[in-house]
Amino acid sequence: MKNSAKHAVILLLPLALAACAGDGQNGITYTDDRGVANQPYPANYRPELLAFMKTYLNNPVGVKDAAMAEPVQRTAGGRLRYVVCLRYDAKDRDGRYLGLRERAVLFVDARLDRIVEDPGEFCAGAAYAPFPDLEKMTR
Repeated sequence: MKNSAKHAVILLLPLALAACAGDGQNGITYTDDRGVANQPYPANYRPELLAFMKTYLNNPVGVKDAAMAEPVQRTAGGRLRYVVCLRYDAKDRDGRYLGLRERAVLFVDARLDRIVEDPGEFCAGAAYAPFPDLEKMTR
């Protein structure tokens, strides 16, 4: 192989590897799991969600209109995941409410994996119920 061909291969290798990684739904990459088709139910999803939201929100105090849908299995990035949908109105750093937000929280192997800020199909038709624990958070 000539030097110019070697250089071309070296320059194209990162692009090829990036393509193999692939994007999931909404341009998001997803975490691998143990390879099981049916994910385990996230039994501790409520405390995990609360702990995560306490760090995710700029101001976790005074959340209002909090609602959550029970975990359901959805396909994300070609794999089954449990998804919990949330709705809430939280304050920004200056104490102003931002308006009602909807988020999807994905679980892999029964553990919280990530939050999706534009849930789209993940939360279509979700049956929300009040989530008062989210409204009671402190710093």
